[in-house]
Amino acid sequence: MYLYHFGIKELPFSLTPNTSYFYGLPSHRQALDVLLTALRSGEGFIKVTGEVGTGKTLLCRKLLNELPEHFITAYIPNPYLSPAELRRAVAAELDVVLSEGADQQEFTQKIQQRIIDINRQNKGVILIIDEAQALPAESLEALRLFTNLETETRKLLQVVLFGQPELDAQLKLPELRQLRQRITFSYQLKSMNEDQLFHYVRHRMTVAGFRGGEAFSRRCCNLLYQASAGTPRIVNVLCHKALMLAYGEGVMQVHRRHIKMAIADTESTFPVSHNRYWLWLLFVLIIAAAGGYWASQQWGLWP
Repeated sequence: MYLYHFGIKELPFSLTPNTSYFYGLPSHRQALDVLLTALRSGEGFIKVTGEVGTGKTLLCRKLLNELPEHFITAYIPNPYLSPAELRRAVAAELDVVLSEGADQQEFTQKIQQRIIDINRQNKGVILIIDEAQALPAESLEALRLFTNLETETRKLLQVVLFGQPELDAQLKLPELRQLRQRITFSYQLKSMNEDQLFHYVRHRMTVAGFRGGEAFSRRCCNLLYQASAGTPRIVNVLCHKALMLAYGEGVMQVHRRHIKMAIADTESTFPVSHNRYWLWLLFVLIIAAAGGYWASQQWGLWP
């Protein structure tokens, strides 16, 4: 691979979420601040949504790393679960043993006792669900029942939902209106703009150990932005392929031709205008011709 060629210690654009590469884009930093503030204030339901590839799972893992020690977390990464399966998954995360045919009542009693025991230690319990749009409607309703565990002053269980925009559409269902009303904080992740993309790419190269100047110029990053619309996952795919192409040519800097080849090899990219220079030149020529025609009319040079 190209690690030795570029003098880096690991792949800088791996698709595996790695919090050491967390750049802290404004959208992600604001979302993290919202999450930490809401959790510290004891809110019951918090929701973060974002398009595919905008970094929800990375943000989720960053949150897990930054939560204060007095929080106990239950993390559900793959939530395509029936209500019974969801209850068992939550119980397992909190070290609660359920009988083989445990129903909602047994689950509620045992979970409530476990959460009360945790709260007596001056600790809070947070349930974090990634890819929450995959939860069936009946499981989302079961999730709402979890949060009925409360004292007179605060919730005993807080829930954070990370999901794609489909989660918002699902929460608009009439049968989920009670859950929707309980979501007190929500945030929508945004894609990167061109400048943020340039610094994002530079950051990942630097974290990987690159010390050779700018591997990706601003012109390359502008092309990356056109093809990715600022979506981090697509940027990572294109950058990885472009580095492989640069390595194959034995050069230390990625060129626009490498980006274009990577775009052509990637199905998830957006259409890229390769003719913006020629359109600009045509525009200039039209303006010049119009100016010449006007001058000739003024001086009587046009027949």
